[in-house]
Order: sequence, then C-alpha cells, then structure tokens
Amino acid sequence: MFVSPAFAQAAGAPAAGGGLTDIFIQLMPILLLVVIFWLQIFRPQQKRLKAQQAMLSAIRRGDTVVSTGGIIGKVTKAVDGEDLEVEIAQGVRVRLVRGMVADVRSKAEPVNDNKPV
Repeated sequence: MFVSPAFAQAAGAPAAGGGLTDIFIQLMPILLLVVIFWLQIFRPQQKRLKAQQAMLSAIRRGDTVVSTGGIIGKVTKAVDGEDLEVEIAQGVRVRLVRGMVADVRSKAEPVNDNKPV
C-alpha cells in the first residue's frame, strides 16, 4: 500500500545495442594478458631457439664445443647428420649428438706475423 508499483518496475533491462561493446570491454583484460604473455615469454623463447639451431647447424671441424654435461672437446668430424666426433683428450674421441652441444667456441684464427711494419 505504501510502495508504488512504479518503483518496483524501475530497474529495467539493459539498453539495446550495447551488447557488443560490453562483450569487448569484458574480453579486454584477457586480450591484454595474451599480448603480455606473447611479448614477455613466447617471443624471446622463440628467438633463443632459433639462435640455438643456427649455432648447432654452423658447427664445423676444428671448433671447440661444450656439451650439456660440461665436457669440452674439439670437433674432429662434423657431418650434416646428427652426430659429431669430438676429441676430449689426446687420442680419446667420442661421438656426440649435435643437439647435446650447449656452447660452441670457434677455433681461434691464426695470428698473421708477416704484417708489414
């Protein structure tokens, strides 16, 4: 009796035509997180992977390599396949899978002592 029926019906449905913008506003934080993850995690990881693959494909005979186990040796035979032959001590040669190379230290270029002064 004291409450008017008009007050109870005042809260109506949302305005028509605003549905698409509401969905976009709700998805904006999720899209922002996806962009942040892409820029901070996935993209640098892909760059490191490409650099690692380029380093492994450029291994040649005479290079000094470090295996993932920490063994340092000189490449005596490098073929296009998966295996490398690495000399880890005088007369001790082992076969190493190319993917297990952690670092490549290229052989030092010889010093040219015949420079004109």
